[in-house]
Amino acid sequence: MLNADRTDPAVLRELIATELLAARERTGLLTGAVEDAELVAQHSPLMSPLVWDLAHIGNQEELWLLRNVGGRDPMHPEIDPLYDAFEHPRAERPSLPLLPPDQARAYAYEVRGRVLDLLAASPLEGAPLLDAGFAFGMIAQHEQQHDETMLITHQLRKGPAVLDAPPPPAAEDTLAPEVLVPAGPFTMGTDTEPWALDNERPAHLVDLPAFWLDTAPVTNAAYQAFIADGGYRDPRWWTPAGWEHRMAADLTAPLFWTQRDGQWLRRRFGHVEPVPPNEPVLHVSWYEADAYARWAGRRLPTEAEWEKAARHDPVTGRSRRFPWGDDPPGPEHANLGQRHLRPAPAGAYPQGASPYGARQLIGDVWEWTASDFTAYPGFRAWPYREYSEVFFGPEYKVLRGGSFAVAPVACRGTFRNWDYPIRRQIFSGFRTARDAEGRGEA
Repeated sequence: MLNADRTDPAVLRELIATELLAARERTGLLTGAVEDAELVAQHSPLMSPLVWDLAHIGNQEELWLLRNVGGRDPMHPEIDPLYDAFEHPRAERPSLPLLPPDQARAYAYEVRGRVLDLLAASPLEGAPLLDAGFAFGMIAQHEQQHDETMLITHQLRKGPAVLDAPPPPAAEDTLAPEVLVPAGPFTMGTDTEPWALDNERPAHLVDLPAFWLDTAPVTNAAYQAFIADGGYRDPRWWTPAGWEHRMAADLTAPLFWTQRDGQWLRRRFGHVEPVPPNEPVLHVSWYEADAYARWAGRRLPTEAEWEKAARHDPVTGRSRRFPWGDDPPGPEHANLGQRHLRPAPAGAYPQGASPYGARQLIGDVWEWTASDFTAYPGFRAWPYREYSEVFFGPEYKVLRGGSFAVAPVACRGTFRNWDYPIRRQIFSGFRTARDAEGRGEA
């Protein structure tokens, strides 16, 4: 998110317009990279057709900005049920009478034009949805989140590569394998981030014992050692539910990996290539991450541990917006925004390090944590229950930090993601932790 004086309506309007246009440019890239036949196809039952995401983006923008904020009449109320994410599971969406690609594009284009007119006239204050441009920021984040979903669909599609990007920067430093986070309280969550979503609120104190955390996410080479040591064949390392799923799904390696003549290969956006040993491992489920951690004699960090390592400044005692400080992410800080289409090598981005020395806590790979997705003390669902509250419970595990597919507007030190522990098509990796107290290390 850009630096901006959100008390100045002109500056805030420019910020909002910039974020909305950046999201739409990315949407255009993802939907314009393939022919219409691929837009309407379902590339996996786990995902919607790309054309559904395109029209859903426009429909949510119309609903929240034109109708709720602007008080406008519905443009096409008959399509609302088709693009209600809670009304139709993804597997059923190809059978719906969806807008064809040309009409979906035209609808999204028309909505965006009206929204920019609304933005130009909006006071950006006087109501909760307007204050600091919250509703506009929510919609910019929503579109970028669906852009990440569409990028996942691109990874799942078969056929030749249609997306390209330069490689990420190298990792030049030799790092210590782990960093120590001392015991003590820190402020988790936020009351001040203007576009934070309800599950990130409110700010509250959490007191943690000391722990050690991996300096960088677990790499492909480290994960290959787990495979070579029989990690997928040994139930000792798996929870009962994890072992049951491993057996039922016949898991033997991360998703998109294959072994040929003793070499591990991966498919990445249409390219088949050797698995890079020094990149963070990608496309692993929570069950796999947890099993690896047990095999390594460690554990997954809790969500609170992850956030303290990422945000807490032990010198000032305050919690930062990002590991490196309060400035928004730049290309020197983190691998975000589909800039590289792959994780950077473990240990990259020294300018993005946290005060404790941990690297790549923002960007590269979503990181599984040990925690269930639950409400913070004092949580209030807003502006609608279905964003967070209906997902609270032990069925979902929390992921933190974002991936290379996440846009800066939808990523910050307090941002929370969640998914089922079996999910692997997402851009997920992990790092591990261990207790420090009791070993003379606190």
